[in-house]
Amino acid sequence: MNAKLDPSAHSWMNDAPVRAVMRALTADGGAARFVGGAVRNALLGEPVGDVDIATPLHPDEVVRRLEAAGLGAVPTGIEHGTVTAVSGGKPFEVTTLRRDVETFGRRAVVAYTTDWAEDAGRRDFTMNALYAGEDGAIYDYFGGLADLAARRVRFVGDARTRIREDYLRILRLFRFHAWYGKGEIDSDALAAAEAEKAGLKLLSGERVQKELLRLLEAHDPMPALNAMAHAEILPEIVPHTMIGVLANLVRIQRDHDFAPEPILRLAALMPHWEAARDAARHLRLSKNDSVRLIAAHTRDQGVKPHFDDKYARQSIYNMGASGFRDVVMLRWARAGADATEWRKWESLSHSWVRPDFPLSGRDAMALGLPEGPKVGALLDKIKKWWIAEDFVPARDELLARLKAEATNIS
Repeated sequence: MNAKLDPSAHSWMNDAPVRAVMRALTADGGAARFVGGAVRNALLGEPVGDVDIATPLHPDEVVRRLEAAGLGAVPTGIEHGTVTAVSGGKPFEVTTLRRDVETFGRRAVVAYTTDWAEDAGRRDFTMNALYAGEDGAIYDYFGGLADLAARRVRFVGDARTRIREDYLRILRLFRFHAWYGKGEIDSDALAAAEAEKAGLKLLSGERVQKELLRLLEAHDPMPALNAMAHAEILPEIVPHTMIGVLANLVRIQRDHDFAPEPILRLAALMPHWEAARDAARHLRLSKNDSVRLIAAHTRDQGVKPHFDDKYARQSIYNMGASGFRDVVMLRWARAGADATEWRKWESLSHSWVRPDFPLSGRDAMALGLPEGPKVGALLDKIKKWWIAEDFVPARDELLARLKAEATNIS
């Protein structure tokens, strides 16, 4: 792999905001390099997201230089040497070179250093321990370029030591393999992850959730998930799973160019709604994600085994287009067949426009009915008839039915 990036070919290296930050840090003998994901992705030809910067400058000096250059300096992680530079409205994490003095899982006591190799030595994977200068020169202290070329996710130094520093690195191993790896997972890394898997119980649900959903968002997470299942790591974070259904869903999404949906994929891992409920609680999902995950199973139990056009429209109306689509995708994945019928219902969830019910409480009260629960019950009765009639009756017909029903109860 080429040991140099061409700055002219990477817009993120030439953007005015990042150049302003680099100028502030490198003026008067200062030093700074790009590090981590931006360098890794640029070398792979992948999109670059956040741009992180490393420097031997002390955090106080980083703040002084940024402010002197008229840039924002937010001490977001000052206790660990991180200052967020704000330039052109964009944030850039600037972190002073560090070495670990003591580690306590996620937390660590660090000391600042001017040794780039020491800083690289405390990072998780070799592909994340690559630095790039403003001129595009790559600095590689642990064979990261070779690993990146081989699409091999390998820990820096001893794998078990890296994992014991933060057990989340077990999940990061599989997530990074799903996104950037190729072939078999590095054997030393996999053996260390399996040996240290009990440490996953020490992690918060939020941290596990973030890594798992990012893994599920990969184009094809199945090789990584199969390895996790084989090593009995998956049950440590999600006790009840169905790998086969998820594998079918991933194949369907890939074959039909559907976007990966991590919550839907998580639902496909769940055998039933109780498991989905437990997973939502354990992973501390947001309210919206929890509702979607559980509803994908509970709604499925409430619809008929087979659809026809009319019933499909009724189901979309009652559960919403996205809820109906989740049910269709899960049934499609369970069927394991690339059936034209399933594709039809998936398309209908996008194409059919849910109509508005033409009546309101004002229509009922205009007929002399007093405001109250009777109005709601009457409208609900007529709406159910309207739905059963496939939304065909127009407002005039609905008003006539409303008047007849109002006469019967007045």
